[in-house]
Amino acid sequence: MAITDWPLSERPREKMLQLGTQALSDAELLAIFLRTGIAGTDAVGLARQLLQQFGSLRALLGASKAEFCQARGLGEAKYVQLQAVLELSRRFLQQQLQRETVFTEPALVRKYLSSLLSQEQREIFMVLYLDNQHRMICAEPLFQGTIDASPVYPRIVVQHALRHNAAAVILAHNHPSGVAEPSRADRAITERLTQAMALVDIRVLDHFVVGDAEVVSFAERGWL
Repeated sequence: MAITDWPLSERPREKMLQLGTQALSDAELLAIFLRTGIAGTDAVGLARQLLQQFGSLRALLGASKAEFCQARGLGEAKYVQLQAVLELSRRFLQQQLQRETVFTEPALVRKYLSSLLSQEQREIFMVLYLDNQHRMICAEPLFQGTIDASPVYPRIVVQHALRHNAAAVILAHNHPSGVAEPSRADRAITERLTQAMALVDIRVLDHFVVGDAEVVSFAERGWL
């Protein structure tokens, strides 16, 4: 049965318009992006097959071009469209943060960092530079490393913070394992960076660790 033959309340587009995006499953959201299915399978069915094939929505969205285009029902045009959607989402969140006071919008910061880092297969350490009203000046990835670690040098972080004339910073990095729980090394480098920044009168407001389904805040843990 084609989706157009489904009851209106069950069609992904109509369901979204009536109940909002949060009411849709991963497969239903993906089906709206796909628009059409393949022979013998509607768009929702194809979406379910793709999620099963890749293992998760995260894996599908983070797939390489070659992996993505080899999947049945996908191709280069869909890959380009998906990358454009992801980048639009990142830019939207970044522009929101540039207008808002970052320190009072932790949920928005989490969404932004997750959009940037949750798909990365290597550990990326980045810094959000803030002005004296805690609005974001820019976000900059500074270090990247192996799948297990990223070398972080306080001297480099201080240099870049001064270059951007930052009054405060938020630190962030991802755990490619998907587990966001901070390690002892994470806590140690945060302490070193906080001490180094204090010497030039720049505050470290928070350090976020990004995993698959969770973003941990050092400030919320009482570690800053």
